[in-house]
This record gives sequence, C-alpha cells and structure tokens, in this order.
Amino acid sequence: MESESSSRRARWGSGGAVFGAAAYILWGSFPAFFGLLEFTNPVEILVQRILWTLVVVLIILLVAGRIRELFEIDRRTWQLAVVAAVAIAINWGVYVYGVTSGHVVECALGYFINPLVTVLFGVVLFRERLAWPQWVALALGVLAVLVLTVDYGRPPVIALVLACSFATYGLVKKVIRLDPLRSVAAEGLVSAPFALIAVVVLGVTGHAAFGHGLGHSALLVAAGPVTLIPLLLFALAASRTPLSTMGLLQYLTPALQMAWGVLVGHEPMPASRWAGFGLIWLALVLFTGDALRRRRTKVPVQ
Repeated sequence: MESESSSRRARWGSGGAVFGAAAYILWGSFPAFFGLLEFTNPVEILVQRILWTLVVVLIILLVAGRIRELFEIDRRTWQLAVVAAVAIAINWGVYVYGVTSGHVVECALGYFINPLVTVLFGVVLFRERLAWPQWVALALGVLAVLVLTVDYGRPPVIALVLACSFATYGLVKKVIRLDPLRSVAAEGLVSAPFALIAVVVLGVTGHAAFGHGLGHSALLVAAGPVTLIPLLLFALAASRTPLSTMGLLQYLTPALQMAWGVLVGHEPMPASRWAGFGLIWLALVLFTGDALRRRRTKVPVQ
C-alpha cells in the first residue's frame, strides 16, 4: 500500500513538473506572440488582453457550472482583487510596451530580479529576517542594477517596474482566498469597466486596430487564451510540484525571453550589460542554493 502511494505521488510530481515547465516555456515565448501585435499601440493590447482573458475565464466557469461562485466573494477579497488587478495591469502594460519597443532583454531582466525583489518586500513589509546568503544576493542585485544603470545611461525602469509589480501581484496571490480561475475572473471584472472605456476612447479617436481587419482582430482576441493557458498550467503544477522545483523552473521564462531578445531581436549586449546580468545570475545562484539547502534541512527523510 505504501509503495503504491509513493508511486502515485511520484507520478503526480513528474506530471506537475511537466505542467510547470510548459507554463514557464509559454511565458518565455510571449515575446514571439506580442511581437506580432506591433500593428497597434500598447494601450489597446493591454485593454484587449484584459477583456478577452475575462471572456475566456467566464466561459470556463459557466461551462463548469461555477459562475455563481463569483457572487460568494466577500468584500475584503474584492478589495484584494482590486490591488491584484492594478498590479497585473501595470505589469502587462509595461511588458507589452517593452516587447513592442525592442526592450525584450530588459523585460527578461525584470523577471530575473523578481525573486530578489520579493525577498526585499518581505524584509521591508513583513520584517522578515534573512540569512547571510540572502543578504549577499540582495547586495549583488543592487550592484547589478547600478552597473546596468551606467550601461543603459538610465535606471532599467522597465525591468524594475516589471519586478516590483509582479512581486506585488505575487504577495496578493498568497493571501487572497480564491482559486486561480475565480481570482483571474475577479481581477478581470474590476478592470473591465476601465478597459471598456479605453476601448471606446480608442475607437472614437481612431486609434483602435480591433475591428479593422480580420487578422489583426483575431490576434487581439487570441491574447485572452494565450494569457490564460499558462496560468492554468501553472496552477496545476503548483499543487503537484515541490516548491524547490518550481523555484528552479521559474528561470526558464526570463532565460527564453533573453535568448529571443539577443538572438531574434538582435538587441545590443555590450560587455558592461553582460557584467550586470552576470551579477544577477550570481545573486540567483546564491539565493536559490540557500533556498534548496533550507528546504532539505526542513523536510525529514522518509
């Protein structure tokens, strides 16, 4: 009986890792998709993405017979959904701007430094105590940002906004009492009125691409399922995969995005920029290694 249970857990863990890898690979390929949307402006891409993601998730809830669950959400949870919606809207908007303006490598940098920003939030907001490897990792991260500021001739604003907005979104996701489908639906519902107003304004002022050509409209509609599919895969993985594995898999996304920016987008990577990224990678090695060590010491041997 025990061997059967262990075998079942092993199969689920293996499947979870596959789901997780698929989610991060899809997120890593986002520059390829959003690069196709250069025919319109980042604002329209953002609002269409919000609306069509909401449409898809509402259809799924309706088919599953779960649409009434949205009416059971309490006031505090709706308030958290507002914070999450603002954070992810900023993240999506800046990311789309970065991709369509040729700053894919800087977008990748944002997701490389995101784990460090999350740790920094823990120190500042929750007074968490860090071990020395975590402090060294944070110091290296700060040094890397300084090096990249000199390299770019400006602070890496796109990367910093992406990292901070996604870290904020992650913090809300840890405390909000909703499963992924209802959470995405709630975030979409609070954002939808503003997105609809933006759609009307873009249409009236003649800056809308939606409705002007089947191909362009289809690509904007596709932003909904493209956004939702990796999110659902991630949710499947998170419940079946050890945190240590998910922590390692998360680096697939920025690695793939960076490769796209350098190899496909031919974005410049001078030695000084490689030095900044090298410091970030060293910080992540220390941070991840310390996290894995701590997990091994906390989990008893079966």
